Amino acid sequence: MDRGTERDAPPSRGAGDGAAGRIPLAVVAVDRDGLVSHWSTGARRLFGAAKEEAIGRSVLDLLPVMGALPDDDEITPYGAYAGYDDVGPGLESSLDGRLTYPAAGRARLSAPERDRDRVDVLWWAYPLVGPGSERLLVLAADADRLGPDGGAGAAAFERIAPGFALHTDFPGADELARRLPEILPSMSVQESARIVAQVLELGYPVLEFSQNNRVPVTPDWGVARRTERLARRARADRAAAQGLPVPAELADEDGEDGEDLEYAAVRERLEFLNEVSGRIGTSLDLSRTVLEVSRAVVPRFTDVAGTYLREQVVAGEGFPEGVPDTTTMWHRVAVEHTDEPGRWDDVVPVGEAMPFPAHTPFFQCMTTGEPVLVPRISEELGHAIASQFEKRDIRPLINNRSMLVVPLKARNVVLGFMVLLRHPERAEFNDMDRVTGAELAARAGLVLDNARMYTYQESVAETLQDSMLPHIPPRMAGCDIATRYLPGTLLGRVGGDWFDCVKLPGARTALVVGDVMGHGLNSAAMMGQLRTAVQTMAALDLPPAQLLRNLDDLAQRLGDSYLATCLYAVYDPIEGELLIANAGHIPPVLVRADGRSELLDLPTGAPIGVGGVPFEAVRVRVASGDRLVMCTDGLVEVRGEDIGVGLATLCESAAHPAASMDDACDTIIRALNTRGGRKDDVALLMARLSGIAPEDVAEWRLGLAPAEVGRARAAVREQLHAWGLARLADSAELMVGELVTNAVRHSHGRPVQLRLVRGATLLCEVDDDDHTLPTLLNAGPDDEAGRGLRVVSTLAREWGTSRTTAGKTVWFELTSRRG
Repeated sequence: MDRGTERDAPPSRGAGDGAAGRIPLAVVAVDRDGLVSHWSTGARRLFGAAKEEAIGRSVLDLLPVMGALPDDDEITPYGAYAGYDDVGPGLESSLDGRLTYPAAGRARLSAPERDRDRVDVLWWAYPLVGPGSERLLVLAADADRLGPDGGAGAAAFERIAPGFALHTDFPGADELARRLPEILPSMSVQESARIVAQVLELGYPVLEFSQNNRVPVTPDWGVARRTERLARRARADRAAAQGLPVPAELADEDGEDGEDLEYAAVRERLEFLNEVSGRIGTSLDLSRTVLEVSRAVVPRFTDVAGTYLREQVVAGEGFPEGVPDTTTMWHRVAVEHTDEPGRWDDVVPVGEAMPFPAHTPFFQCMTTGEPVLVPRISEELGHAIASQFEKRDIRPLINNRSMLVVPLKARNVVLGFMVLLRHPERAEFNDMDRVTGAELAARAGLVLDNARMYTYQESVAETLQDSMLPHIPPRMAGCDIATRYLPGTLLGRVGGDWFDCVKLPGARTALVVGDVMGHGLNSAAMMGQLRTAVQTMAALDLPPAQLLRNLDDLAQRLGDSYLATCLYAVYDPIEGELLIANAGHIPPVLVRADGRSELLDLPTGAPIGVGGVPFEAVRVRVASGDRLVMCTDGLVEVRGEDIGVGLATLCESAAHPAASMDDACDTIIRALNTRGGRKDDVALLMARLSGIAPEDVAEWRLGLAPAEVGRARAAVREQLHAWGLARLADSAELMVGELVTNAVRHSHGRPVQLRLVRGATLLCEVDDDDHTLPTLLNAGPDDEAGRGLRVVSTLAREWGTSRTTAGKTVWFELTSRRG
């Protein structure tokens, strides 16, 4: 391969001599149909055709290859560092799509638009891939200007050949990456950046003067000269404004005004888009992001900006992919304008939802995903748009205004759209505004989609957490309950903290607070398993220490990846005592009725999952009016602070007088949640221990003779009349008869216990020494058994069974207070 001869070659120049390769370039982009989609100012200068004439025409018509130059016999493929002159057929093969790899060389083109018959060019062709419409990028330079008398420092060489460099460590590579998007104003910034990335990957354009001398092509797009001309014209304008003669050196060169204006417009567009990008997306809050987008475009780009989002986006829900239709509901989430305050509020209020018919520009935008430009809204179009607004005439606000509707989409899904309006006296939206609006909407769409996804994930996390936490009634037997749950930081909305209350036999209540160590879905799943296990074992009426022992065994069977702490207390309102066991949890606070508070001194125990550590239960006497406060360590623990400080604050705030249980919980949260640094989730349970007075409890010990059933019925009726609950006597007597009959029949020798407890409800319990729990049966017409529990199930407000150490308890409740 003959690379040409050198004449008086100077010392070898390396890649760092970027100035030697600074040449004017023409930039042409070709779409997949072979039509020109971009034609730079440099292309107009080199080939003679104006941009308006070139866009949309066949590239083969605009760049007709005349044939080979002398000695031309091959093209320069990707990876070669120099090429011969015979590259005419190669250019034609690149232009018509036959070549799928980058190529470079020299070609002679006919130039009917120029004052000469032909133009000899150096060219580089880059096939493009990806989602864009462009399939080929062509860079070209005038070869005549690079000859012995031309530029680029070429005088020392007989021949110049275009080629590719496999590395992008030339100084010019950074400039190409930075500047190429500026000369592709008809494309989005993302599209031009994608093209630049492919150019750098496929090989940076170079000029080769000899086998050892390769010079990077640093495109000379005349930025410095343009800037100088803009400054010169500004000085000339100031001189003219002052009535002074304009010096000749300040006069514009012929034909440069249009180029300067085009360059200034592109620069202004890029600066505007960069400014908007910096102003939006400062948070993941959807409503705030919408306002940021609206305020970023008013008034600089438009006078009115209305933003519509799909109903599911606003609700933080997922929605089916695909094209919206005429039934899709769109929520107006923001209206920003420069008109007098309140002018738009009544006609197009924020928060309104509506569909859009097929004949509107809005429907066209949201179904095609492309901007829709209406230079001026006519009377006819204004009437069609106004027909959507019942009993409101929107025409005075929109008629004769220029309108641009841009889609807000991300990942090929239309999330919404923006309606941009300009006042009649302002310049209409044009094609460049359409491109700018589309780019703006693309950036805004990604930001909104991030906010939407965050809102959706946050909603899912909260739904999951809510579903895993119990809905505890505010009133249990002998105690009032209040709870609070606070999620962790934004990175830990789902956690392993939980609380629970379980109804136990004997009017007792189990109070539980636990904390699975860690955050996220795995911790929440583990928490759900442990909470379910606690409920199941509590229903078996296991003593607190035994329940924690069983829970520890279960956690080890589930795996050794997680540990948990747990505090389990059983409150007996009749005996006035708490039985509490601890598994590595922070101690509870007991607030006495007189206002004194104390941390209960409990054996700490080991966390659930450690294994092999015994648990102990402590019995604590309590009085009516005392309050028990149980919480997880997220409430009292702050990074960098001793946990004792938080526990002291918990004791102090828990003792603060409060009008209600909810107020008392809020007082604790305010005292401990304002210290900052909290990242863990928080579970708080407070129980006011009211107790049950002895006069509200009645008990009987019954023998195993069938006659005891009648005695039980009579005793219950008499007691209910004494308590003023005569209206419940018939139902209670019937159900007691059924339960005592079953107990007498299945007892193994121990007496049957019957108990009535008066409170918010009337509780009746029947105990026997048979461990077999009764089941609800469907008794047939001829069956002698199976109807008793059916009667209880029908008449009782609530009923149930549970095993006890001695046997079982069957209970039911009736509403004792009138609603």
